[in-house]
Amino acid sequence: MSTAYRAPEAAHRYVLDTVRQADRDRFLAALFAPQPARQGLMALLAFDHELARAHTVTREPLLAEIRLQWWREAAAEAAGTGTPRAQPVVESLSETARRHRLSAGALIALIDARAEELEGPLDVARAGAALAELELAVLGVSDSATRTAAHAVAAAWLMGEGSERDAMLAGARSAGKVDPAALPILLQARLLDRPLGPWRKPLVLWWAARHGRW
Repeated sequence: MSTAYRAPEAAHRYVLDTVRQADRDRFLAALFAPQPARQGLMALLAFDHELARAHTVTREPLLAEIRLQWWREAAAEAAGTGTPRAQPVVESLSETARRHRLSAGALIALIDARAEELEGPLDVARAGAALAELELAVLGVSDSATRTAAHAVAAAWLMGEGSERDAMLAGARSAGKVDPAALPILLQARLLDRPLGPWRKPLVLWWAARHGRW
């Protein structure tokens, strides 16, 4: 069993700033989660952001794979019992993994899904499901209908506009009643329905959260 770990406040601030700047839409949706789940979602989004950057920070596939291998080792540390390496995303992820009992295998599943992008198109279903499973664990949600919806929304987020994405979201919304606790990772679907200006997005998310609509 993993021992408790508390990340430095500076690490949490770094994660918050990173997600706010790099993934603002999902940042806004995650704000509707209560603490400490909100902090956990931010750590996962920062983690996912770092993995997504692997193929953009270098044109050399080997260097990108070395970067991902570094993250595999860091993920194992995060879910372990020792002191994680001194990197803010790793530190915040470590607190999240141990608090919510996220396994090293579940964290590495997201890394492996992202690794496919080094040599070809990203498998959005695989990558979306891997992230969604981690987020659901943080939110304490495990029912089938909610998992199906969360997988679909996470995959749709990685897709471009088009009928396939629209159909995926429609299917997710008709999957059945979802656990309201999962709204912070489902609300982002509202932002895929139509183009919205930056100032309207928080209002749309607030309305959706208030009415339980995603």
